[in-house]
Amino acid sequence: MMLRFIAMILMATPVAAQEFPTRGGDEIFDTNATRDVIVEKSHEFYDGGVSFYSISVDYSYTYPDGGRAFGRYELGEDGVVCTFFRHGFERCDLYVQDARGLVLITQDSDRFLVR
Repeated sequence: MMLRFIAMILMATPVAAQEFPTRGGDEIFDTNATRDVIVEKSHEFYDGGVSFYSISVDYSYTYPDGGRAFGRYELGEDGVVCTFFRHGFERCDLYVQDARGLVLITQDSDRFLVR
């Protein structure tokens, strides 16, 4: 049991903003700017998915087919947002502003433009 607890803590180690594959021209937000951009706002992506970060740190994602996933999020000191889903999946993302608009960058280097 103790080993599982330690493993969970190690897996939840925050990711720093500099670990994300940003591009020239990306404006990286600090924590306060990220909070202003995401909290209490819905973000629709071009695939039809919608994310929502509540003021109470609850998180929801609505899939294009209408299914939903719930969890909570933590906002790091450098603007990185880590999401912990109830079904066990977790990941950290970085929001940036580029010439096209608001973009979510995942730890896996995927970039998703917000509509």
